[in-house]
Amino acid sequence: MPRYTVHVRGEWLAVPCLNSTNTIEWLGKEAVRRYMKNKPDNGGFASVEEVKFYIRRCKGLGLLDLDDTVGDALEDNEFVEVVIEGDIMSPDFIPSQPEGVHLYSKYREPEQYISLDGNSLTTEDLVNLGKGLYKIKLTPEAEVKVKQSREVIERIVKEQTVVYGITTGFGKFARTVIPNSNLRELQVNLVRSHSAGVGKPLTPERSRMLLALRINVLAKGYSGISLETLEQVIKAFNASCLPYIPEKGTVGASGDLAPLSHLALGLIGEGKMWSPKSGWADAKYVLEAHGLKPITLKPKEGLALINGTQMITSLGCEAVERAGAIARQADIIAALTLEVLKGTTRAFDTDIHSVRPHRGQAEVAFRFRSLLDSDHHPSEIAESHRFCDRVQDAYTMRCCPQVHGIVNDTIAFVKDIITTEINSATDNPMVFAEREETISGGNFHGEYPAKALDYLAIGVHELAAISERRIERLCNPSLSELPAFLVTEGGLNSGFMIAHCTAAALVSENKALCHPSSVDSLSTSAATEDHVSMGGWAARKALRVIEHVEQVLAIELLAACQGIEFLRPLRTTTPLEKVYDLVRSVVRPWIKDRFMAPDIEAAHRLLVDQKVWEVAKPYIEKYRREHIPESRPISPTAFSLGSLRMSADDSHDHRHQNEL
Repeated sequence: MPRYTVHVRGEWLAVPCLNSTNTIEWLGKEAVRRYMKNKPDNGGFASVEEVKFYIRRCKGLGLLDLDDTVGDALEDNEFVEVVIEGDIMSPDFIPSQPEGVHLYSKYREPEQYISLDGNSLTTEDLVNLGKGLYKIKLTPEAEVKVKQSREVIERIVKEQTVVYGITTGFGKFARTVIPNSNLRELQVNLVRSHSAGVGKPLTPERSRMLLALRINVLAKGYSGISLETLEQVIKAFNASCLPYIPEKGTVGASGDLAPLSHLALGLIGEGKMWSPKSGWADAKYVLEAHGLKPITLKPKEGLALINGTQMITSLGCEAVERAGAIARQADIIAALTLEVLKGTTRAFDTDIHSVRPHRGQAEVAFRFRSLLDSDHHPSEIAESHRFCDRVQDAYTMRCCPQVHGIVNDTIAFVKDIITTEINSATDNPMVFAEREETISGGNFHGEYPAKALDYLAIGVHELAAISERRIERLCNPSLSELPAFLVTEGGLNSGFMIAHCTAAALVSENKALCHPSSVDSLSTSAATEDHVSMGGWAARKALRVIEHVEQVLAIELLAACQGIEFLRPLRTTTPLEKVYDLVRSVVRPWIKDRFMAPDIEAAHRLLVDQKVWEVAKPYIEKYRREHIPESRPISPTAFSLGSLRMSADDSHDHRHQNEL
């Protein structure tokens, strides 16, 4: 028998339907009737017939025609909302779709699986799990370890041994022993009381990442969760049933308790939950709609679900992956700007960078050569200023390898820490099956990812800081030899004047966001947790900094492409022409002023989707292959540098002949 889950004035009701020819209006009236039945005052209505309403889908918020039949208009187990005429929206009603609703309408249940063992997850894997590209299953080895650790917990409960969090209270209540008859209630109370977060809910992608990462940690077999419960968690992930998780409330020790408690709250059928099928609804209805049952927590399992650094680290995975993507593309954009400003490539000579052999610096210089080498990629723009009288370029062009380089090395450093963290056991107490005992420690403390992500924000910000200065050079006619603000009929048109202001505003905001959160600590839990990491804020602000960096570089990309318009018919190198063509496929040139924000967002989307990198990468890699002699052995530690070394003759550019 088909059933529908209907939201009426803050309450969710399950309405069965015997006849598929019943109308949408009938469904609304039946839902209102059930709502009135539950209210002492009938909800303020004399009868169902006097209630006027309209009905909309929870998925997509589309209005439904009251005369349509439920069989034609709705799928079994669909979620709808009855909006009563004259009502103000119920304050506890959560919007049916999170930010970026257009992305979720395209969701398709994945067919491929990633096998988790708690030891080999990569940051790329986790981001892809967040995007909904894979389902999860455990390796056989992980299943064995989970079973073995659970046996230790069962023995502790049976023997009534006093162990923190299993047979005692939590935090300040660690010395309070709980009777066996209350151990299940203890775990439920833990989850409910710790679900005290505030703020906007995590997006579905970030909720998926958090849930997937918690599964990976549990798969290590040191948490004491039962295999049955872990499999229920995996089924919820695979069905994309994602609990409502407020983004604020963690101090990053003892783990990310508040967000992970909200995660667990949905899994036990309480609080709110989202799925592509349901939108936001009560968790028990969302689980039921996907054929799942709420988890019944056994001793220690509530603690197993909420103890750890997974909020910090899952957001950190997204941050480090996005940082890597924008850092690669920043080199391409800067190279394009250098071409437009008629700069020299002599500053990227291999000999310069071999005597200061930082890996990131050498790689950035190599990318500039691969995109600008005039012998490899003839450039009419470069040829036009071969014998100019300029001596040196400004630092924002000349020093890109040094400035962009340390950003690359910072990202590599942070990625190493985050990769270690996502494959670490961060519970307390830890269950060691081989020793048949539990040990309390401090692996839940978020200082490692917190410090790393503060460092990441500081490092990546510099890409925006130097980019904003290049935008200034592009827009300033005394520096660029181009029309002021890159537009004809200046005065009548303002061109990139305020786009540059936007870039400056974002850079300034980043300066405040780069203040490290992990230098702060507030004592919590009655001085039991007397030093904390504040890693949740470190992760969230790192992501905000990276988004600002992407937006500033999007503006530079647009400005550089606009600058090329004033150099036509001259053409730049082949790879940079491909980048120009990509941008022009989504943003047309500025002939006169127009609404600019959509163009900035279109360029930003190209960078987020790594389209600029995809266009340029084949040329960069081809250049790499052609300039690495196959016969020369390179040690693993020297590879990053050795692969970039060329003879001086290969890399010398003959532009700026008078350079000293």
